[in-house]
Amino acid sequence: MVATPPLTSTIATSHKEPHLRELGINVNHWYAVARADEVTADKPRGVTLWQQKIVLFRDRNHQVQALEDRCPHRQVQLSHGEVVNGEVECVYHGWRFDATGACTHVPYLGEAQKLPTCTLRRYPVREQDGFIWVFPGDEARLAAEKIEPLALPEWDHLNYIATVSLIDVESHYSFLIENLMDMYHGRLHDDLQAWADPVLNTIEESDHRVDVHYHAQSYYRIDKIWSVSQLFFPALRKLHPEDLYVSYVYPNWVSTLGQDFKICCLFCPISPTHTRAYLIHFTSLQAFHRLHKLPVAFRRFVKNRLFGAAQKMLDGLVVQDVLMLEQEQRSFLADPSLKGPELNRALGTVQRLIRNQATADN
Repeated sequence: MVATPPLTSTIATSHKEPHLRELGINVNHWYAVARADEVTADKPRGVTLWQQKIVLFRDRNHQVQALEDRCPHRQVQLSHGEVVNGEVECVYHGWRFDATGACTHVPYLGEAQKLPTCTLRRYPVREQDGFIWVFPGDEARLAAEKIEPLALPEWDHLNYIATVSLIDVESHYSFLIENLMDMYHGRLHDDLQAWADPVLNTIEESDHRVDVHYHAQSYYRIDKIWSVSQLFFPALRKLHPEDLYVSYVYPNWVSTLGQDFKICCLFCPISPTHTRAYLIHFTSLQAFHRLHKLPVAFRRFVKNRLFGAAQKMLDGLVVQDVLMLEQEQRSFLADPSLKGPELNRALGTVQRLIRNQATADN
């Protein structure tokens, strides 16, 4: 049996306090590592969560399983193999492993030989709200504290249309969450952003979240069929006052703008210089009361048909932000001592939460 080193909360090995941009993650949370439709019945999928390679696959009951992505025979990645009868099979020599991580089959096993007793680490995994969530921390603590993934009730709700954009950025995750919590960089996004003129109102913090309230001007109000056209034609937009809330619910992010707009970001930090995340935009149809009276089958058809309706807008935001975040990361690597003055009070609170979570007793 080969022992797998546990995930650590930081990458530092000395007693010196690590830099914010070098902090690890708090492993005692659920992390969205893939979309549910990315894990199929016949092919394993490899993901990385804070320097730990994990293989996802579906068993005979179509339930998602998660193991360390390593064949203990020759240490190659199981995710390069196949799924056979609900078990993951290594592409190299055909060794097969079940959902518990135990070896169940070696194609050339001799009559006098026994199956190897090596066992792979198994991760708690859950399929929820369209995503695959992995818990890389203490399983005893998971059970005792009943830790849950971030709920996305809008994902299956018939009155919300979802759009998902993948963020894949060569930067530390702290740069991304600061970007999402900072509403003062709207000029970067030109006509892609749904609000303008934000003014910070209040900041509330606890040991696991930061909630920030901004006053803003918005054109985003979906109360008529033609209202959706505002997303695509700037000339049709009319600004009105609206409350803008952004929350860092560690390790993820949630924002609402009035009653019609909700956007979430599910974080999957890969390494100190690489972050993946899923940005999810929900368009509300709550104001269309006649639509609610139609047959459920038709409403589900409309919901599925309109999935990704805001793709161009969301992808555009991601491209613009990634460019800035990667410049910030390169600047940090070139000279970690450089630090400009920060005027947005919310970001200091966010940084404090990052440090407290990353250095918590995992």
